[in-house]
Amino acid sequence: MPLDKKQIIEFDNVNVEGIDLGPQWNRMFEQRVIFDYDTDAMDKVTSIEGAESMGWCYQCTQCIPVCPVNQAGGEYGPRKIFRKLQQGIDLFTNDDLWKCTTCMNCLRVCPKEVDMIKIMPAIREESVLEGNVPDELQEVFEKTFEYGNPMGESQRKRADWVKERGVDVPIMKEIKRPVDILWFVECYPAYHNRGKDAAEALAKILNTLDIDYGILGTEEKCSCDSQRLAGETGLFEEFAEHNIGLFRKYKAKTVMTMDPHALNAMKHEYPKLGSKSKVIHYTTYLAPMIEKMQFKKSLDYKVTFHDPCYLGRHNGEFEAPRQLIEAIPGIQMTEMGRCKQQSYCCGGGGGGMWLDGFMSDHVNERLSENRVREAVETGADILVVCCPYEVSRFEDAVKSTGNEGKLLVKDISELLAEAMDL
Repeated sequence: MPLDKKQIIEFDNVNVEGIDLGPQWNRMFEQRVIFDYDTDAMDKVTSIEGAESMGWCYQCTQCIPVCPVNQAGGEYGPRKIFRKLQQGIDLFTNDDLWKCTTCMNCLRVCPKEVDMIKIMPAIREESVLEGNVPDELQEVFEKTFEYGNPMGESQRKRADWVKERGVDVPIMKEIKRPVDILWFVECYPAYHNRGKDAAEALAKILNTLDIDYGILGTEEKCSCDSQRLAGETGLFEEFAEHNIGLFRKYKAKTVMTMDPHALNAMKHEYPKLGSKSKVIHYTTYLAPMIEKMQFKKSLDYKVTFHDPCYLGRHNGEFEAPRQLIEAIPGIQMTEMGRCKQQSYCCGGGGGGMWLDGFMSDHVNERLSENRVREAVETGADILVVCCPYEVSRFEDAVKSTGNEGKLLVKDISELLAEAMDL
């Protein structure tokens, strides 16, 4: 900014503690205007309900080093978005809108509580209404609306995994009675082959522990939490009301799920629409039953564990998964440097599960690849997970980073079932 000489304040001579200071040594300046910029871009964001805190940033930059997208070379973080808004970008049409995985790591360190978990869904909702959506994400929205799941699989096949895997799983509309635990299976455990592996393992564990449970089968629809965070609020509300209706129909007091994203929706968002069911992640449910599990095999694996963002930071569950892992005979557990509250993101949250193609233009490596490299550095044989998104994401990353044959990815339920010889 050019200096106006009228802003210079100086005296011919100033004596400070007996020392004479000439004009070049006592020169001062009036306030220079550094806030004279167009605020329209920022005002457009902060005027949206839920996005007000974007304007609270005072640019301390604590968010930047913890942002997983920035760590993967994405030049990203709340402070950087704040600065771009000051410079006039339209976030509603800018690619930066879709990079955030809503992992919550920035909010963990932000002294001003700039809340990207509210900001991004609020702005994305407006953008979705205007049709400004990445093609990959639009396709997922359409598949979810038409088929009840983001993969575009038939609703009639949602419970087929039960017969395919030869496990005895009670289905609510067939047993026609209330159960102690209503297991909300969710989309990836119902349709994805590796998700089915984890679902099969959990079903065997529940049967062995003689748990009174049932699943919704073909009546169940996607929890839609990731679609909500990606801006499709209408779709989320429609599906949430459908699932809540089933909870009421079957008098579900406790709903259990394998998916931290479903847990988040049902624990925090479904009650706003009238749900009264208690919701629990399967690791939280199983951890108190460790003494009842009859382990028959020593697995002798070196493992490390990835904390899911939506189980850990978002919902505060860090210990139950570790209790289950450490209870398995022969397991040697080594933590990664970024663990628990500081855990790194797999890249799947906030709609990121379906934006790998879009993100490839904005990062040097996928977030899942960054995490797999960290897991390999621990010397682990197995990267242990407890979120359905993570098995497929990390297995792909194992291949793309050249670590196939060096590192396996398994859900906690699979390890428990193996140790119980089920």
